Amino acid sequence: MESFDAVVVGSGFGGSVTAFRLAEAGLGVCLLERGKAFPPGSFPRSPHEAAKNFWAPASRLYGMYDMWSFSKLDALVSSGLGGGSLIYANVLIRKPEKWFVHEPFDGGYENWPVTREELDRHYGDVEKMMDAQPYPFGVKPYQDTPKTIAMQQAARRLGLSWELPLLAVTFGDPPVPGVPIEGGENNLHHSPRQTCRLVGECDVGCNFGSKNSLDFTYLSAADRLGAEIRTCCEVRSFEPVPQGFQITYIEHGAASDGDPFHPPARHTVRAKRLVLSAGALGTTYLLLRNRSAFPALSPALGTHFSGNGDFLGLVFKAREKRDGRTVPRMLQPSFGPVITSAMVMPRTHDGETGRGFYIEDAGYPEFLNWLVEHNVLTLSHRVSRFLLRRGWSQLTHTARSQVGRQLGDAMGKGLFTATSMPLLGMGRDVPNGRMFLRDGHLDLDWDLAASDRYFDQMNETMQRISHSLGGRYASNPLWWLNRLITVHPVGGAPMGHNPREGVVDSFGRVFGYPGLSIADGSVMPGPVGPNPSLTIAALADRSAECMVEDDRKSHRTNRTRPS
Repeated sequence: MESFDAVVVGSGFGGSVTAFRLAEAGLGVCLLERGKAFPPGSFPRSPHEAAKNFWAPASRLYGMYDMWSFSKLDALVSSGLGGGSLIYANVLIRKPEKWFVHEPFDGGYENWPVTREELDRHYGDVEKMMDAQPYPFGVKPYQDTPKTIAMQQAARRLGLSWELPLLAVTFGDPPVPGVPIEGGENNLHHSPRQTCRLVGECDVGCNFGSKNSLDFTYLSAADRLGAEIRTCCEVRSFEPVPQGFQITYIEHGAASDGDPFHPPARHTVRAKRLVLSAGALGTTYLLLRNRSAFPALSPALGTHFSGNGDFLGLVFKAREKRDGRTVPRMLQPSFGPVITSAMVMPRTHDGETGRGFYIEDAGYPEFLNWLVEHNVLTLSHRVSRFLLRRGWSQLTHTARSQVGRQLGDAMGKGLFTATSMPLLGMGRDVPNGRMFLRDGHLDLDWDLAASDRYFDQMNETMQRISHSLGGRYASNPLWWLNRLITVHPVGGAPMGHNPREGVVDSFGRVFGYPGLSIADGSVMPGPVGPNPSLTIAALADRSAECMVEDDRKSHRTNRTRPS
């Protein structure tokens, strides 16, 4: 049986950082990722390929998108080498110092056992490794990004702070879209990379390698240091054994070689240290499934779930005054990376105390504009009108050989998408969700009513932003059905000061089980507030540093122990 110093389960922001730091310290590391690798150029774009880009191994689907559905909420996470970094919007924002709270909520207590000061050094290390930089808004052609200008103006009119957050994207020095990145092929894919092409495809996978995703940063560095990185390997069970842990996983052969008849193979490895980094849903699910092997796990397992306040709104049909006339205001959400800027609502709102949130501009690929503007009904109507005109010209022998205007009318003006822009909200909803197993499946009990005031404030602020841009506003229709969707699930194995309060301590070490750690979003005792990726990575960096020191202490103790 193969044996390692450490096995890391998952390659997201927790697992990748941990694997790198442990390999950097000279430990033998094996990282197990259930999904496959996605080098530049492999992300689907055709309808046929996109339909297969979901994670459902039972149906022989091994794609990138993994959708979990519960009674009050749907959650979208990623499956693939690099985890959530493959589909996130690149934003790296430090959790505000005042949001490391110690306060009760209905049914629980949100208590952060780590401070902003303790994380700042690790925040800096992650930002450097991810080569994070703000959107180069002051440089051509970036200074003319319509959605960024609109967000800046809306924030000024509403008296909200506005910022250009750090993005894990390569724009170049000087910034130039679509040029080769020098040395860009020095990665585990051995693929050349290009600077950001400003096409809004970050959330569907960047086919140009412009995103500094984890496969290009931490995982490539871990690979160079000798870490064993295994894809298509889904962990099913683990248990304590003498001197460590035994881990059993399934290797999805069909995912790795494309042969639908290649059956999964079962493998077992051992490790002195086990690090769970399968995400808030994946790690909690694994612990609940294997709880019989860990009877002393904290009763807090499954608690403190939240969606990090995720909320979606839409500005549409924006208009502005120009030369005394009201004209359409171009927002062009498909130009630029998905997110370029953010505005912040602090913990006070109109003189009242609120929980605080961020609102960010959102983009999407250009092909979605075509899908919206040229759907079957509208396009067939315009094309039919064009064909009738041509038929009438033929019947009446009308001499009109140049029909560019008529073809343009058939295509439509595309103003709906050009004057619309999604708004992404996230912040401090109430972390009162509890995950548990029902008939072997993960389920969630989450009382949305406790967060009503938070979501009402978010909804109202988005509406004010829309009106300040001369547009109309539509919130996520699921909200009116008392249902939400999140792409930032957190909690489930929260950190705490003791086993009654949390599953792990502030360094991610599982109470009662030396050598077992958790490094992902599940350790959050409450919502991060801004995009959680950076805080997950910073906590993992701090946790890995502690693991390395524990390992060194163990070696020193063994050397001084009498024979």
